[in-house]
Amino acid sequence: MLYLKNLGYRLKTLKRIDVMAKESMKAREVKRARLVAKYAAKRAELKKKGDYEALQAIPKNASPVRLHNRCKLTGRPKGYIRQFGISRIQFREMASNGLIPGVKKASW
Repeated sequence: MLYLKNLGYRLKTLKRIDVMAKESMKAREVKRARLVAKYAAKRAELKKKGDYEALQAIPKNASPVRLHNRCKLTGRPKGYIRQFGISRIQFREMASNGLIPGVKKASW
């Protein structure tokens, strides 16, 4: 019994883990998005010509396939709701607070 009390005390003292992404990961994703936009026309032109040698010379991160959707508020990569551009956690919080127009909690 003493062990359980001690364990409960330890759990209370631990810090809460945030669901926010690392700043470096968010910055990397922004950098990739810029590269994709910069090389979009060139990629399309090379694909149309069928020049795959020149296409290989373009940076890897210029490919739109390498982009990953992230929450606009926290940067969380998983649980992304495309229609709103935020993660499921932020969506639930905002919907509960009435911050998203036209969305309300279902109750029956």
